[in-house]
Amino acid sequence: MTVHFIGAGPGAPDLLTLRGRNLIAQCDLCLYAGSLVPDEILAHCPPHAQKINTAPLNLEEIIKEIKVGIENGASIVRLHSGDLSVWSAMGEQLRMLRLEGIPYTVTPGVPSFAAAAAALETELTLPGVAQSVVLTRTSGRASKMPKGETLENFAKTGATLAIHLSIQVLEEVVEQVTPHFGSKCPCAVIFRATWPEQKIFRGTLDTIINAVDPDIERTALILVGNAIGSENFENSRLYAGDYDRRYRPANARSSIGNEKA
Repeated sequence: MTVHFIGAGPGAPDLLTLRGRNLIAQCDLCLYAGSLVPDEILAHCPPHAQKINTAPLNLEEIIKEIKVGIENGASIVRLHSGDLSVWSAMGEQLRMLRLEGIPYTVTPGVPSFAAAAAALETELTLPGVAQSVVLTRTSGRASKMPKGETLENFAKTGATLAIHLSIQVLEEVVEQVTPHFGSKCPCAVIFRATWPEQKIFRGTLDTIINAVDPDIERTALILVGNAIGSENFENSRLYAGDYDRRYRPANARSSIGNEKA
């Protein structure tokens, strides 16, 4: 039997990959992070499936539940919010499964920064403004930041910053990045992107602290950068009429509208 790790996306039950949804629909056992995976996602499970909220369990207890499921011949899915490639604690689980010789698969999910950008209706990389997005966080009790991975260092690049797991220290975030972006740099906080209770707070680095509801203390993403909501940028060359590309040679005569019916 195989354990299927699935990125459950940012929250909306229809923002799952087809592969992820199909695996959930076939499972006998579903282990999920209860504080971050909404009940609507679990509704994709078949009626007979056993559902275990892993929020109160430690790593060893989670692996024990998986081993019991394997011994019982269950089809197992392990759900984490967003995408599994960042801040999911998947790595430590996979390491233990490898030691146990238990096979697994990984299905990606819609990451929270992408859901937040969609909520803002903005592109995070604009020509001449920013061409990089930095996914980062501040130090927390569960994981400390490595030396050199500081907000100040990332802000110096001018890249768009997607700052996760840090809304509780918003004032510190603003203080650290403002010297490099400037106080008028656009900033947004997106609370529970794609959830029914989604809230968006827009501003600049000198206004965002007062713009955010004081009771927003978790599950919110901070976006900082001059690309956020910008209208002052040049068009890329990608769709320029004189841009020579493999599938649209600039010197080729267009046949659109000249084909016979």
